[in-house]
Amino acid sequence: MLARLKTLTTVGLNAHIVDVEVDTLINSSSPNSNPTITTVGLPEKAVRESSQRVRRAISNAGFRAPYDHITINLAPAELPKHAASFDLPIAIGMLASTDSLIHDRLLEYAIVGELSLAGEMRPV
Repeated sequence: MLARLKTLTTVGLNAHIVDVEVDTLINSSSPNSNPTITTVGLPEKAVRESSQRVRRAISNAGFRAPYDHITINLAPAELPKHAASFDLPIAIGMLASTDSLIHDRLLEYAIVGELSLAGEMRPV
């Protein structure tokens, strides 16, 4: 299932909207405890590394989801994506794409935040 939401990135002193799309491939017959995660949209190293942090944060917060593959698209691709502030929107997108939370109003907000491995929000 596909979940869509928005976050922000900065270029100099200007904030720009980034569309976050999270699509999960769910295999209910054999849930994978280590799903593969692919992030596209030219993410920089901090954002690529966030998939491990987000996966552990979701698990340590008590959520479980039977997904085998997750694709995360950050658009537009030409904007830099260089901060851990993408953790929270990616985590919410992962949960929304598996119907672990209600997602009908996500596009009304820009979600920004870093997550600890325990699933706690950190200031950005």
